Amino acid sequence: MSKKIFSGVQPTGNLHLGNYLGAIKNFVELNNDNNNKCIFCVVDLHAITVKQDPKELKNNIRETVATFIASGIDPKKSIIFNQSSVTAHAEGAWILSCVARMGWLNRMTQFKEKAGKDKEKASIGLYSYPVLMAADILLYDATHVPVGDDQKQHLELCRDIAQKFNNDFGVKNFLQVPEPLIQNEFSRIMSLKDGSKKMSKSELSDLSRINLTDDKNQIINKIKKAKTDPLPMPQDIKDLDERLEAKNLLGIYSSLTNSSLHNSIKTFAGKNFSEFKEKLIEELVNKIEPISNEIKKLLRDKSYLDRILLDGVEKADLIASKKIERIKEIVGF
Repeated sequence: MSKKIFSGVQPTGNLHLGNYLGAIKNFVELNNDNNNKCIFCVVDLHAITVKQDPKELKNNIRETVATFIASGIDPKKSIIFNQSSVTAHAEGAWILSCVARMGWLNRMTQFKEKAGKDKEKASIGLYSYPVLMAADILLYDATHVPVGDDQKQHLELCRDIAQKFNNDFGVKNFLQVPEPLIQNEFSRIMSLKDGSKKMSKSELSDLSRINLTDDKNQIINKIKKAKTDPLPMPQDIKDLDERLEAKNLLGIYSSLTNSSLHNSIKTFAGKNFSEFKEKLIEELVNKIEPISNEIKKLLRDKSYLDRILLDGVEKADLIASKKIERIKEIVGF
């Protein structure tokens, strides 16, 4: 059965291994399945929920497109575009924000995490951006959305908004209620310096992450210095609950090799970390070095990346503009 898939990535720059294994690797597999129609959005409107340097943002948008293509997403098969260039996203977000309920947004745990203790100083955009995310998805009649653990709640909100709009205006099934696409056997990628923290570009130490633009020597150095513990490699999956760094490195290896965590543990049980790290380095270099080289090459040709975006914007706008016009008619504009 064919699926219409929508997903977005924030152009925050310096995309890392967590972004690749958590999202982009999955995008490539979805793009390669001829039964799927894929739309991949650079969500620059979401990015400005926190202050951005305008010049950096423009460069980061291009870098995100370059990363998509370097990783194996074919712009001829899938639509790649940036959100701010299709005005239906902002229009749809406003209309749907009048359908969404405050109580629904108050339950969003990500806002509480991102806003921190002083939520009064957070932008309204940071609070309401799940409604924009719903508009992103619903404008394209997406049937499926790839989601990680941290986005499941947002997709539930999207489903609630779609159902309420359809019910409020008596337009059965007008807004497609999307289903989640959840990766099997995916381990959340954590910091190389602290297995309890998510891998992030905001962490001060560059040694905490593998950037998708890292070269071979940087990858080798970072994995050699990655935090471990004094014990041999774990022999049972139950051991991982107390050994977060081992769990993270085994999770990375499993994701890269498309093997289960159980099989990876079996392969390296009782061996030294140094032996395991050599194999992990080999897998990382084989996968990331070609992507890194291609990103750097593509970034030297800004006009090519801009043409990809322009083409994607035209295709996306054709779909979204028709949907927003119908939405306007339904609400009485």
